Amino acid sequence: MTDFAGNQTIIEFVYLIASVLFILSLKWLSSPSTARHGVWAGELGMLLAICGTLLHQGIVDYKWIAIALVIGSGIGVPLGLVQMTAVPQRTALSHAFGALCVTLVGSAEFYLRSPDVPGFMMAVLSMEVILGGLTFTGSLMAAGKLQEILPQRPLTYKGQNFVNLLLLVGAIVVAVYLVMNPGAKQFFPVMLGISLVFGVLLVIPIGGADMPTVISLLNSYAGLSAAAMGFVLNSKLLIIAGALDGSSGLILSVIMSKAMNRSFTNVLFGAFGQVQTAATGAQEAKPVRSATAEEAAAILEAANKVVVIPGYGMAVAQAQHKVRELYDVLTRQGVDVRFAIHPVAGRMPGHMNVLLAEADIPYDRLIEMDEINGDLPQTDVALVIGANDVTNPAARNDQSSPIYGMPILDVDKAHTVMVIKRSMSPGFAGIDNPLYYLDKTLMLFGDAKSFVNNIVRELSGVHA
Repeated sequence: MTDFAGNQTIIEFVYLIASVLFILSLKWLSSPSTARHGVWAGELGMLLAICGTLLHQGIVDYKWIAIALVIGSGIGVPLGLVQMTAVPQRTALSHAFGALCVTLVGSAEFYLRSPDVPGFMMAVLSMEVILGGLTFTGSLMAAGKLQEILPQRPLTYKGQNFVNLLLLVGAIVVAVYLVMNPGAKQFFPVMLGISLVFGVLLVIPIGGADMPTVISLLNSYAGLSAAAMGFVLNSKLLIIAGALDGSSGLILSVIMSKAMNRSFTNVLFGAFGQVQTAATGAQEAKPVRSATAEEAAAILEAANKVVVIPGYGMAVAQAQHKVRELYDVLTRQGVDVRFAIHPVAGRMPGHMNVLLAEADIPYDRLIEMDEINGDLPQTDVALVIGANDVTNPAARNDQSSPIYGMPILDVDKAHTVMVIKRSMSPGFAGIDNPLYYLDKTLMLFGDAKSFVNNIVRELSGVHA
């Protein structure tokens, strides 16, 4: 008994340290300058949490744990080695795996405890399974859209919102029945099946332009389901970690919704992101001005202030390191170069910050939208690299536009605008950008990495 009490004290102490590290990790991840410390704290906290769990008296055979560790590592290592452009879909897969774990544990606990499940415990367990199930399938759908295995456009049908609401109500009704009758095991698969179907139907009507918000919202669901599992397993660590995950995901979703001037209901049920083929074709007929790398280099060389606006096109081309070379050569020539970061640029929260940090661009050069917008009218050159929707002035000027009211980077107010794009195709939201047709705008057609490299060569050649 003494050994058991001592072992339990050690476990609780390890869990306490892990919880503190999780909190510090979340705090440090909120700033680019301390983000690396946040990652290390989170990794160490998770390692301590796993080690503490392995000390638990309930574990009688480590063989299966060792087998699972080898299998999990074999799957996890390749997933962790993906290119930066694949991080959003890999993140969605992580949410799916975590939610699947929660769902399986909740199902196992129900069948082990039924019919002797207290009402409160059954309610929490039902919440765990419903949230876990819909997050699992919803995250798989989100990953499929981001990987372009599934269509990125909204897949809609008549009465979809009514069907989704009916499924959610159905799952809740079954959950309430199980709370009152925990011995009715035959209804548990019904509740689980409804939640799995609901996750699919919840995400497929959402267009690609809203995927960043959906990713953070699914992260919130995964955290809340983990917190519910903590109540079921009487684990304070799971409750704390899940609550941190769930609340941070929810807060981030709110921030991103505000950044797009959207509401949760509009994101989930608005079917935003439908490709507007006819409108796009009409816009492509408009004349645009293009320029070569040599001409672009000459304009940048003569500038005093340059603002670079990165977008998903930079990520696809893996141009962040060439952008760093451009930053270096312009800075050496006395040009003030900064980077304008829109909250929803890319396909996941913080996507541009991560890419630019990977290229070792100084953190103080990354300026958020609200701060940089006031300086854009005094900017000599705004260089847009693969950013479409977050620079679209239709959001400010055209009340008929689907993105009207969304806060954007005021790129069109700069003295000169240069846009690096492969073609005149619309952005992720499928909406044409009037910025490209302004007299002050020069289109630099080509692969972002190659074009930036050519600009750097021209600048370096002039001053060799």
